[in-house]
Order: sequence, then structure tokens, then C-alpha cells
Amino acid sequence: MTTAWTPLHAHLHRTLKERRLLKQEQRILIAVSGGQDSVCLAKLLLDLQPKWQWSLAIAHCDHRWRADSADNATFVRELAQQWRLPYFQQTAETVSTTEATAREWRYTCLTEIAHTFNYQHIATGHTASDRAETLLYNLVRGSGADGLQALTWQRTLTPLIKLVRPLLDLTRTQTAQFCQENTLSIWEDKTNQDVTFVRNRIRLEVLPYLATHFNPQVERALAQTAELLQAEVEFLEHTAIALFQTISHTDDPSRFNRRILRQAPIALQRRVIRKILQTRLPIAPSFEHIEKLVALLTASNRAQTDPFPGGEIAQVNGDWICFL
Repeated sequence: MTTAWTPLHAHLHRTLKERRLLKQEQRILIAVSGGQDSVCLAKLLLDLQPKWQWSLAIAHCDHRWRADSADNATFVRELAQQWRLPYFQQTAETVSTTEATAREWRYTCLTEIAHTFNYQHIATGHTASDRAETLLYNLVRGSGADGLQALTWQRTLTPLIKLVRPLLDLTRTQTAQFCQENTLSIWEDKTNQDVTFVRNRIRLEVLPYLATHFNPQVERALAQTAELLQAEVEFLEHTAIALFQTISHTDDPSRFNRRILRQAPIALQRRVIRKILQTRLPIAPSFEHIEKLVALLTASNRAQTDPFPGGEIAQVNGDWICFL
């Protein structure tokens, strides 16, 4: 089935080149749920294939969450057959109980397929709408800037495999319109209407409320905020790594120079301290853990914290913070 060259094709073609998301002649595994976003992505990449000379394939992960999940998988397999693309499927042996565990299982499966069959990229149909939802979801959970910009254009899964999200500046309205105009069949996932899932509640209740009462373009506004945060987080992370190396004691990994660190802006102090705690604690450091060490930067000699998870105590020793 041939599709006419549309503004969306031109937009994606330009985005891939400008952001260097994909190169010519690469092997790309497209994650397809059967919904409008992933079907839109698959069709766009298929239409661009002659220009880029890619080797494309479709993968589907059946979580077994719904009674019709097997039919959903059959729908995606038939779509791959219609487009003459290789098809891979993984079916969960046990049903995940949370969105987070389901997502982790899904990415593990996709990575294993890509590794086994030598696909360098996994492409997903995340959109600006997903980016807006993720920002709000992480905001109410108390995430810092890293969490607010977590849905990025690409990230490394393994040294040989990257995850790419080519539709991250398109809205769900645009992908729906593309599917309608090109008479593409999509699978309607009824669980997407279940507001017991937090992300569904954000999409179905919170974002429409914000669009009605505050900003009709709220999805794009939030997605643009995430884009700005991504660039700032990358800069801060690069700077924090260099500062972390500067303050680390050459011979003793339990000692860090507080005199140098306290000269840095508070944003860098917190980011570096988080890196320190990530090497010391058995769990991810919380805001409260980080603030304990921030306080030691200006505390008197021999001041110390109460025990961190795992039992270690941080103590001031002159220009140094030492873990005991």
C-alpha cells in the first residue's frame, strides 16, 4: 500500500536528519502495540524506507493484561505481513501488576530481540502528548529535573542498541489524523480508558482540564518545557561529572573535598552529592539524604549526619567530608 508524501513524511524526514536519530542502511526494530501512535510511526518509517534504505521489522509485546491481548497480537502480526516486514512477538509468562514492571519487561524483551537479530535501533511511537503526560506524572511524584525530562529523543540501551523516539514533537491528535487520512486500521485498547491507571487519568482528565481552563496548547507547552529541561540537564550532568572527579580524594573513595564543592552553585552541589550517595547507599538517594550532605558543606568541624540507609555516617574532617 503506497501512501502519498505528506507534510508529516517531510517533517519526520527532516527531524531524523537534523537530530541524527537514524542513519541510512540501518536495521530498525519498530515496537508496535497496534494503537494509533505506533501504527503511524511504522507506516511513516515504511514510506521513508526507500530514501533511507533501512531494514525494518515489527515487534509486539503481549502483556496478557486483557482478554483480547492475543487478538491484539494477531492484529499486529497481520499488519506486519501486509507490509511484508519481519515480525517478532514476546508473550508474558506472568502478568505484570504495575505499569512500571510491565514497561521494564517490555524493554527487556525488545532489547533481547534487537540483540538476537542484530537491530541497532528500537523505535517507539512516543509523542509530545506522552512527553507532556510524563512531565506531569513525574512532577506530582516529586521528581527533579531529570525525571521531568525523562522521555528523551534517544537513549542507549546497550553498547550496540539505541532506543529512538522519532515522533516526540508530534501530538496524539496528529498521529490520529494521519491514520484516519490514510485509512490505517488501529487496535482500540480498552484499558486506555481505565482511569485507575495514573497515566490514563492524566491523559483523560488532567490534560483536558488544563487545556480548557488554562492553555489550549498545554501538551505542546509541556513538551517544549521537557525539551528545554533535557538540554539543561545534559549540561548540568556533564559539569557535575567533572566536578565530582575534582572533589574525589585520589586515594580514599570515602572522602570528598567540601571546600571546593561549596563554591559551586547549589544545583551543582546537589547533583554531585547525589552522585556521591549513589556510590555509597544501597538505595537511590532521596532529597532528604542529599540535603543532609548539603548541610555539611558549611557545618563546623566534626559535625556529622545520622546514619544513612546501610548504616554509614558522613562527618566533617576539615576540608573533607568522610564516610564512616
